[in-house]
Amino acid sequence: MDRQAQIDRITATDEPWDIVVIGGGATGAGIAVDAASRGYSVALFEQSDFGKGTSSRSTKLIHGGVRYLQQGNLSLVMEALRERGMLRHNAPHLVHDMAFVVPNYDWWEAPFYGIGMKVYDMLAGKYGFGKSKLLGRRELMGRIPTLETKGLRGGVLYYDGQFDDARLLINLVQTAAAHGACMLNYCRITAIRHDDEGFARGVEAVDVETGRDITVHAHSIINAAGPFCDAVRRMDEPDAPAMIAPSQGVHLVLDASFLPGDTAIMVPRTSDKRVMFAIPWHGRAVVGTTDTSIHESTLEPRPLEGEVDFILETAAPYLNKDPGYGDILSVFTGIRPLVKAGEGMSTSALSRDHTIHVARSGMITIAGGKWTTYRKMAEDCVDHAATLASLTDRPCITRTLKIHGYHPDPQRFADLDFYGADAAAIGQLMQAQGALQQQLHPALPLRAAQVVWAARSEMARTVEDVLCRRSRALSLDAHAAVEAAPEVARLMADELGRDERWQQEQVTQFEQVAQAHMAR
Repeated sequence: MDRQAQIDRITATDEPWDIVVIGGGATGAGIAVDAASRGYSVALFEQSDFGKGTSSRSTKLIHGGVRYLQQGNLSLVMEALRERGMLRHNAPHLVHDMAFVVPNYDWWEAPFYGIGMKVYDMLAGKYGFGKSKLLGRRELMGRIPTLETKGLRGGVLYYDGQFDDARLLINLVQTAAAHGACMLNYCRITAIRHDDEGFARGVEAVDVETGRDITVHAHSIINAAGPFCDAVRRMDEPDAPAMIAPSQGVHLVLDASFLPGDTAIMVPRTSDKRVMFAIPWHGRAVVGTTDTSIHESTLEPRPLEGEVDFILETAAPYLNKDPGYGDILSVFTGIRPLVKAGEGMSTSALSRDHTIHVARSGMITIAGGKWTTYRKMAEDCVDHAATLASLTDRPCITRTLKIHGYHPDPQRFADLDFYGADAAAIGQLMQAQGALQQQLHPALPLRAAQVVWAARSEMARTVEDVLCRRSRALSLDAHAAVEAAPEVARLMADELGRDERWQQEQVTQFEQVAQAHMAR
């Protein structure tokens, strides 16, 4: 993907696009894939980088939602389990099975959680990832030797899905573009345009890189801005009441020694009545999350006082070595765009179902939901948009649509497996230019060729784009990512035609962003 080519496309015509999407996270990119693959003309605008906000900061799970099962929300669980199975089929380079264990320390836990997981198996049906079963103490310790042994009786084993959220998002953007969608990052919406009857019929935007103003006409406008949905709604209706109740979730990244092997831990009930996970991911252990109400959504949220302590304290009883601040390699914080409910309701109790709202102007806002159900959310939203805008009726095809990078055997690409079919091209880059085989930091699985590929083929525009989302370096080890930043800037400057001043500015800006990912 070439960003300038996308800009040129969107400014080359005054003809209205069928659908304009505001927001380049999971929901927005999913909508672009759905609409473009149906044959509609689509333009998407993202104010920052694709996935800068919530969509790159998840718990890295594609799952039915054990907590939603506990809450009795069976319809959401069943929908998510179906979507989980479809996504594994359509993007096997990014979604795979993972074994989870619920450790049992009290006599009643094995039968209680064992029955619950059998219900989970039953609801999954043909989309199941594996059958749950009870494990004895010895078998459990064989899977997770770092578990706290005092009082340990055994555990319940079940299966769910794991993925790389930012990488999946980039592949969705590429999928949409391959079907004709115009996908723009760093292009901020500044106004909604209305016709004489008050209907939303276009947007005004600014190219953040150049300051150039862009005007686009549209038959339908979809607001998929996640935590920033209300700000977009007020461009359309200045007095629109708040729809979003933002909540943030914090995750800690620890060394793999805390969770060796390939089995995750699920803590079924924390002190704030949530579940918590410890998950092996890219050679690290991700532990989280929290659910804390916040008043304002920001692009670079930080942990609030006590959130890191809460995770450390909740994880400690389940690990034979208690993690501390000195063990934290990185911290990442995401904001959930939950839909408001009754007064006094905690965000942890709010539904993760999605909501579609149609304004008086006809602008559609979609909010809520979760990564696992992004495809179904997109299908519902495009159905609404096509009806409201009187577009030609065309069926959704994304249930079986292969996502960019699809390869039936991605493991053949070894440490580049998450690129899927693109891994071969990155390998060719390294063969053609030996210097691109260089590993940029001994603590990071990142090679120079990946930086060049990100700038050339994945619309990476900044050092942060590469180190945070095209690769996961910042999430894996914040200090190591900072040390790698100057070389990343140099490689990007060569590829994008930037000067030394740009490199220095990029390193400084990245260091500022990285501060939010450091525990102290």
